[in-house]
Amino acid sequence: MAADLQSKYTKLAQEYSKLRAQNQVLKKAVVDEQATSGSLKDELKQREQSLRRVEQEMDSLSFRNQQLAKRVELLQEELVATEAKGKKNKSKGDSPSQPNLQTQIVFDEDLQKKIQENERLHIQFYEADEQHRRQEAQMKARLEQLEKDSDQHQAVVEGLTGKYMENIEKLQSDKARLEVKAQTLEREAKDCRIRTDECQQQLRKYQMELNRQLKQSSSVIQEKVPFNDTKFGDYNSLNVPPHNRRHQLRARDVAGQALGFIQDLVAALLNFHSYTEQRVHIYPLDSSIETISPLNQKFSQYLHENAAYVRPLEDGLVQLHQSITEDTVTMLETVNKLQDFSKYFSAYTRFLQKILPYQLKSLQEECEAPLCNSSLTSKNQELQDDMKRVTSIFEKLQTYISLLALPSLREDALPQSSSSAVFTQLAASLHSLHDAIKEMLKHYSQKASMEQELPTVTQKMRTTNECLLSSLGSLTNSTHKIATFFSNNLDFFTSSPGYGPRGGSGALNPVQAESMLGNKKQASAYMQAVRKARPESVPYTEALTNRRVLTSSTESREGLTQQVLQSQEKMARLEQEKEHWLLEAQLGRVRLEKETQRITELEAQLSAALGGTSNTAPVTAASQDSPSTSGHLDLDCEERGASRDKESSQSSSLVGMLLTTTCSEDVSEEESREHLIKSHYMSRVAELTSKLQMADSKAVHFHAECRALARRLTIAEKSRETMTEELKVANQNISRLQDELATTKRSYEDQLSMMSDHLCSMNETLSKQREEIDTLKLGSKGNSKKNKGR
Repeated sequence: MAADLQSKYTKLAQEYSKLRAQNQVLKKAVVDEQATSGSLKDELKQREQSLRRVEQEMDSLSFRNQQLAKRVELLQEELVATEAKGKKNKSKGDSPSQPNLQTQIVFDEDLQKKIQENERLHIQFYEADEQHRRQEAQMKARLEQLEKDSDQHQAVVEGLTGKYMENIEKLQSDKARLEVKAQTLEREAKDCRIRTDECQQQLRKYQMELNRQLKQSSSVIQEKVPFNDTKFGDYNSLNVPPHNRRHQLRARDVAGQALGFIQDLVAALLNFHSYTEQRVHIYPLDSSIETISPLNQKFSQYLHENAAYVRPLEDGLVQLHQSITEDTVTMLETVNKLQDFSKYFSAYTRFLQKILPYQLKSLQEECEAPLCNSSLTSKNQELQDDMKRVTSIFEKLQTYISLLALPSLREDALPQSSSSAVFTQLAASLHSLHDAIKEMLKHYSQKASMEQELPTVTQKMRTTNECLLSSLGSLTNSTHKIATFFSNNLDFFTSSPGYGPRGGSGALNPVQAESMLGNKKQASAYMQAVRKARPESVPYTEALTNRRVLTSSTESREGLTQQVLQSQEKMARLEQEKEHWLLEAQLGRVRLEKETQRITELEAQLSAALGGTSNTAPVTAASQDSPSTSGHLDLDCEERGASRDKESSQSSSLVGMLLTTTCSEDVSEEESREHLIKSHYMSRVAELTSKLQMADSKAVHFHAECRALARRLTIAEKSRETMTEELKVANQNISRLQDELATTKRSYEDQLSMMSDHLCSMNETLSKQREEIDTLKLGSKGNSKKNKGR
């Protein structure tokens, strides 16, 4: 218990360390997110400051532009004034105003250039301002998203911390509870140590007593027993093995219960096959109106033979139950009737394999009917799968039953451990059979309910479907009962029956079982003989005289045995003769009946002929009206009947009758012989055709399996090709996305660098504009002073 507590403590410590490590990782992630959000906030503040600075610069530039515009207006007014003055002073001379005009033109051109450059700078500044605003909005949206993510991470961290605190509290409470339990276990361990000391003292005392008894018994064995026959298999096989009467009674009871369940199963299978045959004759074509397909005819013919395969199952189990009595030994090695039941079950399994392709094709033919919709087609496909599953489960059951029947043929065919595994698998297969038949009942009930809605369904079809459903229901109940019964008695089947040679070496073989049963019968007969009253004994002198008579008799044992053999041969020969003469007597009786019938006919003809002697025409008519007489004369006496008179014709007709009788007898014998030969060859032909049909059904089954496997292979290859294509497309998408990510990253970096260069160039242009404006101001001031001086 201390080791368990220590292991639990170590597990708790490991879990706590894992939780602490995860908590540290989450804290670190939260801190990183907080740092990134802080850096983004600082960056946003810097951007805002730069934006304010740029706005201030823009205000100053607008103010300066306004001043320059006013200055330009003043300069234009002064230019107009100077032009007016120039026109007035034109009369005085043109030589002094010519330089002023040239300078004015130069100033105008410079001013126009400055104005255009100022407009271009305004446009660039407006574009930079718009781009800056967009970037600011993007950064704000990103900041909001990061704040939401940080809030979510914070909530996750808080939830995990709460969960970890709950786990820590739970672990602490478990630790306290385990400490209390450890204390109680320590107290119990102390009590157990005290009890173990007491038990050890008692064990020493018992060991001393057993050693003393062992020495005493070993001395007795050495002095009294010449050898131990259980050490050698040859000697031990001569000993009488034990007999477990309780196991025999339980085995007979279990066999009786199994017989009742098998009888229910046989009745359900018979009903199912019979109603299936009836349904084949009704749907999709009614045999009373139209001719059904050759496939369904063959299927119906095979279903009609179901009783020849189903009835032997009940007979085999009846024989098995009758072979298990109170005076027998019931083991896998001694139950010979189980081999017969296995053969019957194998025959029924082969019958199911034979009719399976026809069942599938029949359901396929139902799917091809004009009124069969998609739902009925799906139910038929489900029923096909159910029938395949049921047939495969019956094959499994046949394999396990044949394995259990092997020890009755060979003693070492199946060891005890393997037999327990076979019984376990047999129970699992019975449960699988119940589940499969239950699924078949569900699908068939759904199919029957769909067929009830068809407009062409008849009352015969409804009745047949109801009978099929009832047979499937009884089949489901019987399989459930068999599976439950087998699972409940699985311990009895897998347990050792308690039979075996003395000493526990090896298993009980059928020879030892027979010897044990023979010895038991002899012992019971001896006990009954002992209980009976002894008869009066023969006097000694009479016994001596009887012995002399026996020894002096000329008939020895060999002579008597020879006489017995001769008499047996005579009896066999007489039996054959008896059978022969019985047949002859039957033939004679038949001939006598025929002769008496013909004699009565001839007497009737003769009386008719004698009564009509006065008139010859009736005689001829009578002779013409006797078809048998003319027929016989035509057959055997054609030449004599045409040239004789009335009496000769009558006698010749009688002779012809006799000849015809003998000929008809020969013909009947030949016909009987031909009939026997024909029946023999017809039976041979029927047997060969049945074998050929079985081979054809197996070939069709294997061909269907090969086609299904080939179809599955092609589907698997197509799926593999599609998967490879999808994998290629996914890899291409991944590479394309990686390229797009790299290009977008490079484009963002280039845009940032371009924006920074653009801002630098804008600053330079602004500084140049300031310098030019200052120079223009200075130049304008100088020009104004010059003009004033003039």
